[in-house]
Parts: sequence; C-alpha cells; structure tokens
Amino acid sequence: MEYRNYSMVQYGAIAAVVCLIGLGAGGCRSCPKGKEQAGMGVMEAVYAGGLVTVDGKLDEDVWKDARVYAMELSRDKAGDGTVLQEGGKVRLAWDERFLYVGFELVDSDVVAEGTADQLHHYTLGDVGEVFLKPEGYSWYWELYVTPAGRMSTFWFPGRGRLGLRSCFDAHHFDLKVAASCNGSINKWEDKDLGWTGEMAVPVSELTARGEKFGPGAAWTILVARYNYSRYLKDTGPENSMTPGLSKTNYHLLEDYAQLVLLGPTSR
Repeated sequence: MEYRNYSMVQYGAIAAVVCLIGLGAGGCRSCPKGKEQAGMGVMEAVYAGGLVTVDGKLDEDVWKDARVYAMELSRDKAGDGTVLQEGGKVRLAWDERFLYVGFELVDSDVVAEGTADQLHHYTLGDVGEVFLKPEGYSWYWELYVTPAGRMSTFWFPGRGRLGLRSCFDAHHFDLKVAASCNGSINKWEDKDLGWTGEMAVPVSELTARGEKFGPGAAWTILVARYNYSRYLKDTGPENSMTPGLSKTNYHLLEDYAQLVLLGPTSR
C-alpha cells in the first residue's frame, strides 16, 4: 500500500503569530469565533449542548458557535509557489458521546466512485479525512467521509505498521457520517459548487483502551482532504488540510494540532 503526501500554507500573517504565542494558555483566544483561521497548533471543539443530527447539513446552532478553520496547502507546497485552488472550512464540536467534525468544501467537480464503506476512498474520489491520536500512545485513527455518505475507519497500532493490511481490515467501528452535495456527483460534464460532510466519532471507541476524553484530555488531530476535479490545473487530486504540516505527509504525527475540548461554559 502506497502512502500519500499532503499539504498546508505558510503561516505568513502576523495575526497567526500572535495566536501562536497564546497556545500555552489553552488556545487562540485573540482570534474571534466565526473567523477563519489557518492551522495554529491548536484546534478547539465547542461543547454541543443539544442534539446534533448527522445529516450533512451543518444547520444546528452548535455549528454557528464553532470556530472555523480554513483548509490550506502544506508549507512545502506553498514554498514552491503552489496556490490552493479550491478551499474549505472545518468545524469541531463534542459531547459525552461523540466528537463531531463538519466539513464545508468548495468543489467544482464532486467525485465519489466508491459504492461501499471501508474502501480506500482516497483512490476513488473526494474525501474528508480526520486523523486522531491520543498523546502518550502510539496508535491513531484515520477516518473518512465521502460526498456520497460513505465511510472508512482505519486504525494504526503505530506508524511503524503503516502498509500492513491489518490496519485497514481488522478494526471497524460505528462511525456515523452523512454528506450533502451542492451539485451532482460523478458528472464531469457540469460544474458543481461543493459539498458538506458531517462525522460523529464515538467516544466509546476512542476510550476503549483506557484513553481519557473530555476537557483536559490530551489528543492531537489533523483534518484533511482529497479533491479530484476536471477543473484543477495540476495532475491528480489537490490535497489540503488543517492544521498546516511542514511537508505533504498526512502521517506526520508531530505536526498535528492539539485538540482542545471546551466545556459547556466556554460557548
């Protein structure tokens, strides 16, 4: 199994530097809610006080309160002058049962050729991906949602086992996903606007080996994307993510963001 390389943009802005200074205090407090932010080393998930229906529409109040993180190219791509052609936004929320991830992605040609779950969907069309790793442990998860509402759940005991079939076939759990397309799927003749994806990751699975999950728990996260389109200028899919990686490798665990779970009083 070949492992892919992916991306982000140089921080560049003075505002980003200001936010980085504040990371030790528990997050980017100087950046107002609702404003897009590139990856800054910390990603915050707001507490979902009400029901979150996983339908791919992102219309619950919690998504209005959640911080918005912009998808970017990696620094190696930005450094060679590459410009992100189709952007996206990511939001995070959580409660005692699930970690919720919302994708809002610009996409001129929505592609989803995979017709079942637990496929290598990154070879079959557009995907939104979430990588989750508990700090202090070697293992981590790679989770997919496609524009057609399909999913995959891969689990790696450690990065040194990448490529083994057991990482892809031996560990499935009840991930909940849904998607909504603003356009058509798999019709290259027309031009689409984009798609939204929604993911609910069960806390019971994340804590099955003794891990803790809640405010103060130590987790890292990467949210990424594969984007195939007839309208892209370069060959192959465009890869973007948040937070920014130093080079185009989604398995660069050292560059993942700290996941901060905000309590109910923080909203």
